[in-house]
Amino acid sequence: MNTIIQFSQQHLELWLRIVAVAQLALAALSLRLPRILKWQPDIDRMSPLVRDVFEIHSWFIALTLVIWAVLTWQFAPAMVHSPTQLSRWLSAAIGIFWGIRCVLQWSHYSPSHWRGNPQRTLIHWILFFGYAAWAAVYFMAAFRK
Repeated sequence: MNTIIQFSQQHLELWLRIVAVAQLALAALSLRLPRILKWQPDIDRMSPLVRDVFEIHSWFIALTLVIWAVLTWQFAPAMVHSPTQLSRWLSAAIGIFWGIRCVLQWSHYSPSHWRGNPQRTLIHWILFFGYAAWAAVYFMAAFRK
């Protein structure tokens, strides 16, 4: 057990940087989801207010991911080697965000979106494990000794 903890501390900075890059990729991808998933007909049927809220929320989620990625990349060494109360709280908050997102992957989305479709099922599982891993990395940064 002690070896596992030691290993995770030695490589935590690298894992934080990997998560930062992954969050940047997700931010870029999230802005393209309507095109990739061919949502435009559904978006066009939305009322103007709902469409505007959807678009603004999409942009702000992407912006939040970019901010978290940049902060994580920039301050990963400090988060690991000389953590402050601020870095611990930030790491815990981002970990909670991704932990909740992980739970929502199962509790909110209808299984009808992926069951019977191997490609969508694979994506569903990749997202679930990815969000769980991101939460775990941030929690390690927040709660390590």
